[in-house]
Amino acid sequence: MLDSLLTASARALAAGDPLGALKGVALRDDPPALALRGIAMAQLGEHGKACDLLRRAARAFGPRHELARARCVLAEAEVRLALRELAGTPRELIAVARTLEQHGDAANAAHARLVAARRALLLGRLAEAADTLRELDVRQLSPAKAAVAELAAAELALSSLRCAPAKAALARAHQAAYRSGIPALIAEVAEARSALDRPAARRVAGDSQQPLQLEEVEALLASGALVLDACRRGVAAGGSWVPLARRPILFALAQSLAQAWPHDADRDALIATAFRTRRPDETHRARLRVELGRLRALLKGIAAIEATPRGFSLRAPAEVVLLAPPIAGEQASLLALLSDGAAWSTSALALALDASQRTVQRALSELEAAGQVRSVGRSRAQRWVAPPLVDFTTILLLPASLAGA
Repeated sequence: MLDSLLTASARALAAGDPLGALKGVALRDDPPALALRGIAMAQLGEHGKACDLLRRAARAFGPRHELARARCVLAEAEVRLALRELAGTPRELIAVARTLEQHGDAANAAHARLVAARRALLLGRLAEAADTLRELDVRQLSPAKAAVAELAAAELALSSLRCAPAKAALARAHQAAYRSGIPALIAEVAEARSALDRPAARRVAGDSQQPLQLEEVEALLASGALVLDACRRGVAAGGSWVPLARRPILFALAQSLAQAWPHDADRDALIATAFRTRRPDETHRARLRVELGRLRALLKGIAAIEATPRGFSLRAPAEVVLLAPPIAGEQASLLALLSDGAAWSTSALALALDASQRTVQRALSELEAAGQVRSVGRSRAQRWVAPPLVDFTTILLLPASLAGA
């Protein structure tokens, strides 16, 4: 009788009926029932309770039931991904995948690698995501999971600004989503495909601005121009990438020089931009020379910085282009992360942005005061959400590195 209840609950879960599944196992505390209850609670959106139940099930199965325990760990990892709890290492999921493979569960092993790849993408770890996706056999996945895998492959390609492979992956995701028959998944793929048609950045030249789609950004970076990329905070030229995200003063100076090109930038204006002072003195001028010397060293081989009577100018063998984010403000990347529809914790945002929690908390307070984000829950359960950004694609604002970074 008990086994028949478990079988009926498992079938209800597979059919997308978590309430029906709970009817058979709601009062049971044996390991299989705990696992089924955990999966049911996850389908109902009760992620915190789901994690607790799946953790209890994994402990109850213990080392003697290695396969069942690995499945519980995988299910909990997927729930934690939905919760945007991104702490931990990829080795844990890869170990789970190998355990599942050893026991002949190829489908769940592929699923474990997919969860690991999606986590790496959220953190902007493109090389790690690419390695994991290469080991993933999509043929072992159900149509729904195959669609998710192709979406991950498309996101990886777009993050690396390779639009042709992204389009191919999205076409495969479209086919898999329709085979699955899941309306929400079909809509998610359609939304991902539409991102290619929306602006991703702005090309700034003097007082004029031109919106660019991802394919146009890719072509611009391949054109040989020196591109000051204010989306990802770096300089790109001839396949080289100079990251400046961790050097805000050098980035501010480079941006001002690129904006002034082909003319020079006023010395006092550079000081005001980099050091945020309206009353420059000799110490600021000396510091400006030092910082420009550091920037000159970083750009050696792709551009030069020359002194002029009025200030400084950027000299490059090709055109200099300033690529600006589709939205203004220092918190564009934070808003891009929050616009994915999930509720993020401060710690997860800090991990994804590679910033301190204090910095993220200050930024969230500013955005909340401006009405751009809101919090749900309190204390450790507090999460942050923001409305979707629908007028443009956010892929260039998400944590990632260009090839060669």
